[in-house]
Amino acid sequence: MPSIRTTKTSSGATAIQVVRYHNRKPVILKHIGSAHTNEEVEALIQSAQSWIVEHIGQASLLSAESSRVLPLQQSCFAGVRYTLAYRTLTTVARCCGFDALDDPLVLDLAFVRIMEPCSKRRSRILLERFFGIRYAERSLYRALPNLIRHKEAVERIVLACARREFSFDCSLVLYDVTTLYFESFREDEPEEKEKGLRKTGFSKDNKPQQPQVVVGLLVTNQGFPLAYDVFRGNTFEGHTMLPVLTDFKKRHKIKSCIVVADAAMLSVENIVELQEKKLSYIVGARLANLSQKRIDTISAALKEKDGATVRVPTQHGDLICAFSQQRYRKDKHEMEKQIARAKKLVDRGESGRRAKFVRKEGGSYTFNEKLAKKTEQLLGIKGYYTNIPEQQKRNAEVIEHYRNLWRVEQSFRMSKHDLEVRPIFHWKEEAIRAHLLICFIALGIAKYMELKTEYSIQYIVDALKQVGDARILNKTTEEEILISPQIPEETSKILQQIGVSN
Repeated sequence: MPSIRTTKTSSGATAIQVVRYHNRKPVILKHIGSAHTNEEVEALIQSAQSWIVEHIGQASLLSAESSRVLPLQQSCFAGVRYTLAYRTLTTVARCCGFDALDDPLVLDLAFVRIMEPCSKRRSRILLERFFGIRYAERSLYRALPNLIRHKEAVERIVLACARREFSFDCSLVLYDVTTLYFESFREDEPEEKEKGLRKTGFSKDNKPQQPQVVVGLLVTNQGFPLAYDVFRGNTFEGHTMLPVLTDFKKRHKIKSCIVVADAAMLSVENIVELQEKKLSYIVGARLANLSQKRIDTISAALKEKDGATVRVPTQHGDLICAFSQQRYRKDKHEMEKQIARAKKLVDRGESGRRAKFVRKEGGSYTFNEKLAKKTEQLLGIKGYYTNIPEQQKRNAEVIEHYRNLWRVEQSFRMSKHDLEVRPIFHWKEEAIRAHLLICFIALGIAKYMELKTEYSIQYIVDALKQVGDARILNKTTEEEILISPQIPEETSKILQQIGVSN
């Protein structure tokens, strides 16, 4: 049986050793250290007890209570470790199915992006600070491009999770596009890389001079992510929807589904291809592009009656229009402001910036009466194109499906703001794609927690950060212990809803 031995050294110090006795002679199993004060002796004895329990599986003959004594004079606060947060995120990742990836790095990078979005270099620092997980910087950057091999598996996992946890049946999906800019003013040149992603184009971040990528995202009607893809920054967003949808439908063997998207996705080519691929669509309509005759017909049919709808056949499919008094008041207020501004600009002989009702005739500017009249007729009216027959979906059902489009926009907002997917600091294509994969996994985990708790991800992260374990360092033995605080009631409630034991 091992025991703890104290003996004086030639220098006058007290050596602490773990020994066993053979033929009444001590055999040293572990030399713990040498102490010069009583406090140091106590600290080294505690270390010896811990070593015995860890390596031998037996407690020392000293009492358990004495092993819990922490010499205050020899201790210092070494920081906070978010053990509970890591356990929670690991549990949620397992519930989603991400543990099947068998790649700790990609999940750890997703976890730290949820906790505190930052660059990969700082992510490495925070992983050690928050969770005690260490990665060599060179190893992390070398492994980053290889993470993109998980993309198809990740998309299979989120689809299975959506079906299992949120009763998703693939009958309806929501699609939208956003742009992500780079902290650079230099785009990829064709001679450098023929298929370089970083290109200047129409920016939704108001960064027209900076190169960007275009990202298409497919989500459920609850906003849970299903699939994504990245395109060159100068790609027209209307050309992104079909590749994402086609790939999603083919890989998961989905026979048919309804896709909901905004007006930018609509084109004659897209509609023809959607119908060929047996995809039903509900797409926002740009009513200002309609002929005056058709606007007259729609306006006369709706009669400014709140909740009224009308369905008109067109080359883009059935056009459904609905009138809302609330929208009417909002549109009217905006129109009156625009008209007042336009008239002031005309009086001053200026064109203004994005002035809707100002037009140039010869060398002067005039108020566009025709456009003002057309705009007034469309006040309170919202339009939707669909190829779904009225027998299958009533007008009200089509409109309700379209109203869910805010959920994909919310997912983009979560990605851009809570997860800070942009700006992107990478420049190699593989690293860019790996970054977006990490953000997609983080989005899946974050959205899972939001849907299960009905709290925002920021609220959840703040609640988890309230439970930080204090790291106490024994300066004599250099051992570190963690002291956990009491879990607040709000955090405990979140853990219960997610399915994490306290």
